[in-house]
Amino acid sequence: MGEQNVNKLNNKEEMQLFVRHLLNDVRALETMLRDDWFETDIMRIGAEQEMFMVDTTYYKPALIAVEVLKEMKEYEWVGTELAKFNLETNLTPREFTGSCFSDMEKENNDQLAIIRKFLENYDAKIILTGILPTLNKFDLKLDNLTPKDRYYALMEAFNDMLMGSAYELRLQGIDELLVKHDSPLLEACNTSFQVHMQTTPAKFAKHYNIAQSLSGPIIALAANSPIVFGRRLWHESRIALFQQALDIRTSTEHMRDRSPRVSFGKGWLNNSILEIYKEDISRFRVIMTGDKYDDSVDLVAKGKVPKLQALQIHNSTVYRWNRPCYGISDNGKPHLRIENRVIPSGPTVLDEVANAAFWLGAMTGMDDQYKDITKHISWEDVRDNFGKAAQFGIDTKFTWLKDKKITPAELALTELIPLAEHGLKLKGVNDADITRYMDVIRGRADKLMTGARWQLRAFTSLIKHVTRDEAMSVLTQSIIKNQEQEIPIHKWKAPKIKDLEEYRPGTLKVEEFMETDLFTVQKDDIVELVAEMMDWRKIRYMPVEDKKGNLIGLVTSRLLLRHFSNRKVDKKKDVIIVNDIMIKDPITISPDATVLDALEVMRNKQIGCLPVVDKNELVGIITETDFLRITGRLIDRMEHVEEDGE
Repeated sequence: MGEQNVNKLNNKEEMQLFVRHLLNDVRALETMLRDDWFETDIMRIGAEQEMFMVDTTYYKPALIAVEVLKEMKEYEWVGTELAKFNLETNLTPREFTGSCFSDMEKENNDQLAIIRKFLENYDAKIILTGILPTLNKFDLKLDNLTPKDRYYALMEAFNDMLMGSAYELRLQGIDELLVKHDSPLLEACNTSFQVHMQTTPAKFAKHYNIAQSLSGPIIALAANSPIVFGRRLWHESRIALFQQALDIRTSTEHMRDRSPRVSFGKGWLNNSILEIYKEDISRFRVIMTGDKYDDSVDLVAKGKVPKLQALQIHNSTVYRWNRPCYGISDNGKPHLRIENRVIPSGPTVLDEVANAAFWLGAMTGMDDQYKDITKHISWEDVRDNFGKAAQFGIDTKFTWLKDKKITPAELALTELIPLAEHGLKLKGVNDADITRYMDVIRGRADKLMTGARWQLRAFTSLIKHVTRDEAMSVLTQSIIKNQEQEIPIHKWKAPKIKDLEEYRPGTLKVEEFMETDLFTVQKDDIVELVAEMMDWRKIRYMPVEDKKGNLIGLVTSRLLLRHFSNRKVDKKKDVIIVNDIMIKDPITISPDATVLDALEVMRNKQIGCLPVVDKNELVGIITETDFLRITGRLIDRMEHVEEDGE
């Protein structure tokens, strides 16, 4: 859950003091590593579970985290995340042996059951998914930030460092997403199942490099984040979205390298965890400070284990997909961990624990089989595998050890699952656990089915019959139902429209229903062009915009009919342009308005469409056709209800 007692740096004096503590922490860590202070006789594993909360009517984000946590104050394992629609739980660290995975699965299910019980009072449910399908851009306004000093400070710090005018998302998949946003709360789109593996100082570099090598295959087989704002993008869009959400850089005329604070890294680790900490301190300026610090160098000199608060705060503001972690065990000894941030939430707890067992088993197996993984695969191939896996998921093709070309499914079935099984046996994991969780991974590979592929297939099928918004609601409800039944993803059936028990779009926002794939003209275009475009595209309304995308007029099919009817009588003017016939200053609506608001305006003004405008910029259009489609679906649903009642 991160270091909570933090604040934004307000002046150079605070910054200088923090840096002194940060450097002291590095010196203290160097001493502890040199003098063998660290726990080496046990290996523990742990995990953090992030989740969304949604209402049970529309399956949209439920902004209830603060209220729920007040009621759950006796449960120390549950806490806040960035947005009011997120929660996070901590699972108990346990020794990597025996029934550790089935115990992890049981604990996670027990915790989620408790949360579900509390959510019943709010007509809400939890959902485990990398990115919530029903999430919209307007859900990510700063008003929806969890009201904690740490989060306010973090958002303010990133905004202060922003070099451009806004945060930009650019992703291309089946669809394309190109959007600007005014806050780094875009980060709240992502939820993950973060797995921790304890290691030793002597093996940290080796284990870290193995973790990097496995990141691509793990993403490909666990991908569960393909839909962002109703757009079908990467199989694991979380990877690109998280980097871009916190990307304060801007393009320049010169090709200077600037590293994002969210990154995969720039090369192999050679010797020690210190290399990562020193690189991150050198590359990324400090942006946060704490309330109180111990003198870590002095504590070490006295034989006491320091918390290294400054180092941990700085580490929490640099987001490596495999993150180094320092901690203190219950026995008072310091330890080192690798935090795997690659694995998304969902599709089920069973799938998540299978992902954890697969990663931890493969880590152990590769540690046993390879003296130095860097001798068998290049850094460039590892990084390329990571990027391709995020984009194409189980459909990608890797460059693996010894320059072997192989698909994720082939790699899993022929090499990684046997390697993971070997590693789990080395740790003394129960045979029943090994079989249970590796069968889940094997099932995905056999059927080429991940959460991402299931969502993409289901969504593409649904939008042929219903609005994009309703399709996302059906999809979300189906995910929740399968999760609650603990059905692993490779056994999920396609969702059906009628499965959505209730859907009333009247209180929803225009932004969720408007058409954004627009054809537009400018005021100097000839009318004949407009007429042909409207005929070709079978549309009745053509917005007129200026060169900057601002709405300045509207052409309707009725206006065109009137124009061409009059031309038969009066042909004095040879060239008629859009400006001559368009409706100037047309009635518009905001994307934040409700669908009912739009319907009322159209009815009162007796118009058939409303251009949707945000700060003078044309962002969409909503027409009577959209309402007919919505109404048709509601009537159809009512008929199904009546038939069922009979």
